[in-house]
Amino acid sequence: MSKIGKFSQFKKTSTYRTGASTKPVNSEATSATANRGRAKSRPPQKPRPENPVIVLFNKPFDVLCQFTDEAGRQTLKDFIPVADVYAAGRLDRDSEGLLLLTNDGQLQAKLTQPSQKTFKTYWVQVEGEPSGEAINALCNGVELKDGMTLPAKVCVMTSPDIWPRTPPVRERKAIPTTWLEVQICEGRNRQVRRMTAHVGHPTLRLIRYKIGQWCLDDLPNGEYKVISTAM
Repeated sequence: MSKIGKFSQFKKTSTYRTGASTKPVNSEATSATANRGRAKSRPPQKPRPENPVIVLFNKPFDVLCQFTDEAGRQTLKDFIPVADVYAAGRLDRDSEGLLLLTNDGQLQAKLTQPSQKTFKTYWVQVEGEPSGEAINALCNGVELKDGMTLPAKVCVMTSPDIWPRTPPVRERKAIPTTWLEVQICEGRNRQVRRMTAHVGHPTLRLIRYKIGQWCLDDLPNGEYKVISTAM
């Protein structure tokens, strides 16, 4: 990341038995038949749109990562007038920062599928001052209720020059806070928050700065920009 601290990627034959009769079955042919069956059941890949669009949005705190809400809470519709784009991955209501939306289903799948290992970078304000041991634990992986996390890239960073949050973060005067840069390639539910809590440093504020090659740069909070119409 270039702007740490500033807001500015042999045939086998087996025996198959039915009742008392026995007949040889070519396992290679059986496997091929099964594969054909699986191929037929696989849904066809959506064609890329004629006019692909990528939208970068700096999501404010307390905004839902969806376009509608029956309870009348703020959603993406209140900020983004671009039609037919959908979020590639989610960002919790109480988290802020980069959200990527697109009308390109192939790109959306690439960014969200765990097998693609697309790294996301977060700026995380935590309670207390994590020790080297705690940082190493986050880097090596921690045991959560849904299993071990993959190795991450974690380091202490300078407090970033960013927008104020509304409402402000509740900090305890007697306890210092620390900003961490956390890079992960997984997308489990509230993963970063659970990771920092596991090592004894609850997350107070979480901002996603980067997804793959795309980052916030100087995009103001609550604003969006279209960065590509031809991919």
